[in-house]
Amino acid sequence: MRFHLLIRNFCVGKPIKNKWRDQPGRKNGSNQFWFVLFFSIVLFFLLLCFHHLFFFGKMEGFVYISSSDDSLKYRPNYDTRNSIGTRTSLDNSKQKISGLFGEDSSRKLKKNKDLCWGRYIYIHDLPKKFNEDVLKDCQLFTRPTDKSSMCIFIENSGLGPRIENSDALDLWNNSWFLTNQFMLEVIFHDRMKKYKCLTNDSTLASAVFVPYYAGLDLRRYLWGFNTSIRDSSGLDLVKWLAAKPEWKRMWGKDHFLISGRIARDFRRQSNRKSDWGSKFRFLPESQNMSMLTIESGSWKNDIAVPYPTYFHPSTDNEVFQWQEHVRRQNRPFLFSFAGAPRSGQKGSIRSEIVSQCQASKNLCNLLDCDSVGHKCDDPVNLMKLFQSSVYCLQPPGDSLTRRSTFDSILAGCIPVFFHPGSAYSQYVWHLPKNYTKYSVFISSKNLRLGKVSINQTLLQISKVEELAMREEVIRLIPKIVYADPRSRLETVEDAFDLAIKGILRRTETLRSD
Repeated sequence: MRFHLLIRNFCVGKPIKNKWRDQPGRKNGSNQFWFVLFFSIVLFFLLLCFHHLFFFGKMEGFVYISSSDDSLKYRPNYDTRNSIGTRTSLDNSKQKISGLFGEDSSRKLKKNKDLCWGRYIYIHDLPKKFNEDVLKDCQLFTRPTDKSSMCIFIENSGLGPRIENSDALDLWNNSWFLTNQFMLEVIFHDRMKKYKCLTNDSTLASAVFVPYYAGLDLRRYLWGFNTSIRDSSGLDLVKWLAAKPEWKRMWGKDHFLISGRIARDFRRQSNRKSDWGSKFRFLPESQNMSMLTIESGSWKNDIAVPYPTYFHPSTDNEVFQWQEHVRRQNRPFLFSFAGAPRSGQKGSIRSEIVSQCQASKNLCNLLDCDSVGHKCDDPVNLMKLFQSSVYCLQPPGDSLTRRSTFDSILAGCIPVFFHPGSAYSQYVWHLPKNYTKYSVFISSKNLRLGKVSINQTLLQISKVEELAMREEVIRLIPKIVYADPRSRLETVEDAFDLAIKGILRRTETLRSD
């Protein structure tokens, strides 16, 4: 009997006539037997087709292709077969899978196989006038009071000239540079170019980096120029960004930039020529972006990151060697201070600090940066000062924060703060929330009123507490240095790595809101 007649008869309930039914040695068939057989055959072919559909080709997620500028590009991996026919079949297969399981399941499949998923960053290719041309005009941001041209600090990817000192330790030979704090924008940009999860496809990006040298650009016009000139580059930038498709996805809330100046410099309150800075961060488009800066304020879209130090390691081992070196240092001085008195500055406690340091005789090591022939700009001299001290005083200067804070941590010297805004409310991605683990706080008000003495306060700290704080400070060293942009650390996370992690968390939160 033909198979299709068998099925038809079965469906209408007719008994099946089998010419072998009455033959000896054979069992009587039944409608149920043929139904099970038919169902098994159909199920087999369905499973076979599904197996072919789902496992066609090798879908290994995504791979990265190095380009000539060592940046990383993104493209799908289509196994080792690159023919047009194979790609088309694979694309069709992906579409069928997406149809069967939905788009969310397809995205989960990609996420599980892609180590950069959720970490992709897209870099805007800005017109050169926003970065490269600024560096070409380096003489324009060199002030008459500067001891040397700012142009020398552009060397070595923004790290500045290499420090060569025959009297220094071998540890100084390769990774120490005369770094200017304003070059953080160049250093960060060069690090971003080597970021391992870059993408040329902005739709994959979790964040978008804007390589605008905001601080260096502003420095060219801070003195002697009217407000319209100071504001012009910022206005041109936001106009350029707002016209891009990447902007419209979150209206700039996933965009971020870096500044080597404090946040206040970009928040001028009026258009009077005498007022300081620009109004870049008051522009509506700019307010949507996040700015990494060496000192933030009360604004939620400005996030503080460490000042650059003179140490820029190129290997993990250089970090470990330096940590061990400062751990073994003999520290004959209880505390030290490097800075000028600032006697003409209203509310400054520096004069009181200098007086107490001088009165403490052998307990304090003072480097007066107001004196003739001082060596406050000599990295080797500064590091020797901090390495010889248990505690390093960090009072506010022109602003609440100081680069000296990070130089002292680098030397294994416990910082002493006189204002919470000098560190505690600033570097939340890089320093412990419990500030008593790594620092000492002395109220500036009580110091000014003569209610506290610096040396008495520090002498009351037990040796056990002192050693615990110093060990915590040494542990922080990798987190507050920026590695050489021309290399890559293997296991150590530096200040750049922690800043990128923070930005990705922040943009994800903004995306969810």
